[in-house]
Amino acid sequence: MLKPLYLASQSPRRLELLRQIGLAPAVLLLRNGSGRVDVDETPKPNEPALEYVLRLARAKAEAGESARHRRNLAAWPIVAADTTVTLDGRILGKPADAEEAAAMLRHYSGRSHSVLTGVAVAFQGRLKVALSESAVTFQPLSEAEIAAYVATREPFDKAGGYGIQGHAAMFIEHLSGSYSGVMGLPLFETARLLREIGFPVI
Repeated sequence: MLKPLYLASQSPRRLELLRQIGLAPAVLLLRNGSGRVDVDETPKPNEPALEYVLRLARAKAEAGESARHRRNLAAWPIVAADTTVTLDGRILGKPADAEEAAAMLRHYSGRSHSVLTGVAVAFQGRLKVALSESAVTFQPLSEAEIAAYVATREPFDKAGGYGIQGHAAMFIEHLSGSYSGVMGLPLFETARLLREIGFPVI
């Protein structure tokens, strides 16, 4: 029997990853009584990317707990995560338009960048967080390749403007770290946190 839990995210990639390890995630929408999202994802001034993703993962898990209590839902564990890409000390979020997506890809061309994913698990009054950090190296990209990738529209709902599980996989020369972490939910860290709070995956 699959183990149920909540995912404080609407990401289809995170849902897929949790199902991959035999869990049955239900999406938990992070909205308060007035319908607004409970978590402000704006980086603080001069906030390091590592602290940013951990802060947001924790805040999403806490907002998930509040939403669960408010709606009187079953007391299942809540998994939350936040992913960001950093290059040259800058946090790169989701591109606002095709021009910004193309600019991000030009920055990646022939270089390595970092992908940071913070994951948080809340259960029975406990909350634990962990960090996954990966280095991704892109091959040199031509303007034609960049334009063709942006035309797929794949970059627009993804931190850093690309999806490793999609067309962008053919640009990646090397990955050091966690493939699932780059997708948006590091399964090693997630399973470890679930075990630590008393909810073993297997």
